[in-house]
Amino acid sequence: MVSLRFPTATFPRLPPPQPPSRPAFASALAAAAAAAAAAAAAASLTLTAKSAGRPPLPHPAPLWASLSLADSAAPRSVEPRTGVAFPAETSGGRRLLGVGLRRTTILGLKSIDVYAFGVYADDHDLKQLREKYQKLPVSELKENAELINDALERDIRMTVRLQIVYGRLSIRSVRSAFEKSVGSRLQKFGGSDTNELLQSFVSLFKDEYKLPKGSVIELSRESSHVLKISIEGEELGSIQSKLLCKSILDLYIGDDPFDKNAKYSVQENMASILKN
Repeated sequence: MVSLRFPTATFPRLPPPQPPSRPAFASALAAAAAAAAAAAAAASLTLTAKSAGRPPLPHPAPLWASLSLADSAAPRSVEPRTGVAFPAETSGGRRLLGVGLRRTTILGLKSIDVYAFGVYADDHDLKQLREKYQKLPVSELKENAELINDALERDIRMTVRLQIVYGRLSIRSVRSAFEKSVGSRLQKFGGSDTNELLQSFVSLFKDEYKLPKGSVIELSRESSHVLKISIEGEELGSIQSKLLCKSILDLYIGDDPFDKNAKYSVQENMASILKN
């Protein structure tokens, strides 16, 4: 083992330190108290983050970090009654056109919020309609019923994203509700001989699927009028039917939509896309 030795040095003896004056002592106590309060606040923040299911920050983030996170967050649109936030775009790049709320009544007495929804469409596909409507100003397009009819009829990729807000909703209730609402639209557009098509759709909602509050159902019209259905990102199946796609989209943007304000927003944003 190597021993390190240093030459001995002689230092002048320093006078003993003087005790701090009373004002300085008070300042030190105040500083210590402030540090303790900051530590307690940080601990409280960590516990709150854990209870909310978010990973706690190792230390309070500086202000610039908060601003950076806020600036980089993806824009979202909120359904005002439920507070459900929808991303401005889907993972497939479809743009959010409007948000709304599906409500229903129980036994004709109590009204409940069932799910919030967002309607999305592919920008490029929507612009197929630009040539037809290019001479109309935006103000007229917002009120033009033919624009919605074209959106329902054309091969435009669209998605309706449903987010469950009623905590006691069962898959059977969803199946029954779609059987009634989609069934009426199928008869509206296709006549009475549509039961087989209806059953091929509702049978995809099997009892094995659970729908706790916050669950997401997506109904997407893909190219060539293929309807794709998914729950929480898991695809249930797909059906190629122009009539079925039109009937489902009609629930949200047709003549008698679940939420009229949502339909108005969808048409308004369609008009803006066509004029930009």
